[in-house]
Amino acid sequence: MRTVTLIMSFGLLLPLFFMQDYTKLREEMVKTQIENRGIKDSSTLAALRKVARHSFVPKAQVHYAYEDRPLPIGHGQTISQPYIVAYMTEIIKPKPGQKVLEIGTGSGYQAAVLAEIVGKVYTIEIVEELGKQASTRLKELGYKNIEVKTADGYQGWKEHAPFDAIVVTAAAEFIPPPLKEQLKDGGRMIIPVGSPYMTQQLMLIEKTGNKFTTSSKMPVRFVPFKRSQ
Repeated sequence: MRTVTLIMSFGLLLPLFFMQDYTKLREEMVKTQIENRGIKDSSTLAALRKVARHSFVPKAQVHYAYEDRPLPIGHGQTISQPYIVAYMTEIIKPKPGQKVLEIGTGSGYQAAVLAEIVGKVYTIEIVEELGKQASTRLKELGYKNIEVKTADGYQGWKEHAPFDAIVVTAAAEFIPPPLKEQLKDGGRMIIPVGSPYMTQQLMLIEKTGNKFTTSSKMPVRFVPFKRSQ
């Protein structure tokens, strides 16, 4: 829905740009794109209703922020489709007080969604400019429980391990062993696995003691997992 606002300036009525009702758009997004596809976790749904996705996309993409698709954010990276963000959030079973590692900060949207639920989010971005932008954006939006680092996410963030959950938002050709090692006993990791620019499989890894159980959840298309040279 668009509304017209008028302001008084130098004795004249000046029309402002049409403004989107973003709250309504988020409600519609959650209902039609997320709830209707089977996402049921109440904390995940509440986070998706609250986090302003339009604040995480480039200005040229704002009008598409609540559509059912990923969007480019520069440097060959994307902000994931809302349903995928919701699915990857729900499947790790997030709870208050948990510590979560994210690999692939991108715009910071997935980190913000997680931060609405868990105690602390550590997120790693290999593209320095994106990492700086996300860090600034998240601080401006008031997130105090997110820490951003620019680094190669393959190695994880050992000094803050073990993690209750790990969310990887780029496609790796195999599951990085350091990430598996940094999972807490009972922890869960969700990661797209497969060849770059091809259809990959979204994989769930569950750790019990020293054993790992891996299951394939759905076909996906993610940008490649970048490594430092």
